[in-house]
This record gives sequence, structure tokens and C-alpha cells, in this order.
Amino acid sequence: MVRYEVGDIVRMKKSHPCGSALWEITRTGIDFGLKCQGCGRYVMVPRVKFEKAVKEIVEHKKTE
Repeated sequence: MVRYEVGDIVRMKKSHPCGSALWEITRTGIDFGLKCQGCGRYVMVPRVKFEKAVKEIVEHKKTE
């Protein structure tokens, strides 16, 4: 099972209408909050739909 954390950057299978396929996770739980890295749009996606749509984790959250 892949563990997604707030702050991770993920690549989705389909790109956003602005052309970017990269999203930052802003919220986890039953729903995922995602912020588009191209235009800054914020969307909420159900966990099941998110897990099917994600292609890869591009960058993990920076830990300090």
C-alpha cells in the first residue's frame, strides 16, 4: 500500500485542462485535496478515484 502525505507531488494519468499533470496533495483522508501545479486550481477527489488516477509520486514531502 502506497502512503500518500500532505505536501507530496504526484503525476496523474490524465492532465488538467491547463496542461499540467502534476498535483500537490493538500489534504488526505476519505477525500484528497489537490492543488494543480500549473494553474493553482484546488479540487477535492474521493480517495478511490484518486488512487486509480495517480500514476506516480514525483516528489515526497521535504522533511526537516
